[in-house]
Amino acid sequence: MRRHAAGLLLGLALAGAAGAQGHAAHGAPRAARPQLGSSVAFAPDGRLWLVGVDAQGQLFVQTAPAPALQSWSAPRRLDTAGDVVAADGENRPKLAFGPQGQVVVSYTQPRARPYTGWIRLLRSTDGGQTFAAPHTVHADRQEITHRFESIAFDGQGVLHTVWIDKRDLESAPRVERKSSYRGAAIYRNESRDGGLTFGPDHKLADHSCECCRIALARGDDGRLRAMWRHVYEPNVRDHALAVLGTHAAPVRATYDGWQVDGCPHHGPGLAPAHDGGWHTVWFGIRRSGDEDVAAVRYARLDADGSPRAPSVRVLPDEAAEHADVLADGLRVAVVWRSVAGARSTLKAWLSADGGQTFTLRELAQLSGDNDHPRLAQHAGRMVVVWRNPQEVQVHELRF
Repeated sequence: MRRHAAGLLLGLALAGAAGAQGHAAHGAPRAARPQLGSSVAFAPDGRLWLVGVDAQGQLFVQTAPAPALQSWSAPRRLDTAGDVVAADGENRPKLAFGPQGQVVVSYTQPRARPYTGWIRLLRSTDGGQTFAAPHTVHADRQEITHRFESIAFDGQGVLHTVWIDKRDLESAPRVERKSSYRGAAIYRNESRDGGLTFGPDHKLADHSCECCRIALARGDDGRLRAMWRHVYEPNVRDHALAVLGTHAAPVRATYDGWQVDGCPHHGPGLAPAHDGGWHTVWFGIRRSGDEDVAAVRYARLDADGSPRAPSVRVLPDEAAEHADVLADGLRVAVVWRSVAGARSTLKAWLSADGGQTFTLRELAQLSGDNDHPRLAQHAGRMVVVWRNPQEVQVHELRF
């Protein structure tokens, strides 16, 4: 199935923007469906953790022991003090492990106005046995967009939060909002005490896409990189990469030239490469004859985030969506969901030579609702986690 970038994808993007709030594009109620947006990560002791919301909308965590990752514990609800928790697609809860026994869980709390939210954080100092009450991460408390957050600890143990923010759009003159302020902005802050307190909000960049996830990855230097879908003039939705905690300007990482007046709801993936560069995946367009065709791409980036020609390749699946990437030395894994009607297939593209060559594998199939696949690794072990309403599948990747 060939997916044309103009028309079909624009309609899906605009409908998806409304659907993320539970309504169709013209305001009519949509059928309820499970909120399966979740995140996974390995704890330092090798246990695999998952955070999401259950059928009643309550935030929970569950774990699987290192020897048997299919043996999940019973879900344990976390006290969010009555907060509603967003867990749909790319706007999902996150978790991260600090160097001194900290476990932090972040989520977006939708506010009363459509498409608004506050980013909240639960913090544990005893390895996740208990969590303190949730608190808001950002200093700005306007009822505007603070959404699609990503969190990670850097090599110095500093916790970074990066999110999509619309305070600059809201403060722009009304005429400018429609004419020259494109999209939203990327903001960030830091916590040097494991999430107990946060420093001031800093703007990383103006003009980001409004509803795509932000990728975070840590380099060999201990610093975090953030990659997001940016809106370049006049309305080109490519990607930018920035080093957190520095004054370096963001670098343009992709050059699809996709001019679309709407958010594709497909954020990028980013992973450090063995040679100091980066592996990345993203959803964009490619030229095919006289038309633009939507496709998920893989590429190598140089250490500064600029694209390394001619490394850009289209994933071997025209129906690929919501890809993720992870690397461990020369081993590189790209995973994605392939959808055909009600049937979804989990696929992996595996490389043992640093991304020079790949082998395609089909890992699982199912019908009905399911989450995007998530990658995680620990001590040389690499897994992909795929959640549906009945179960959480864990597939260990063999190279």
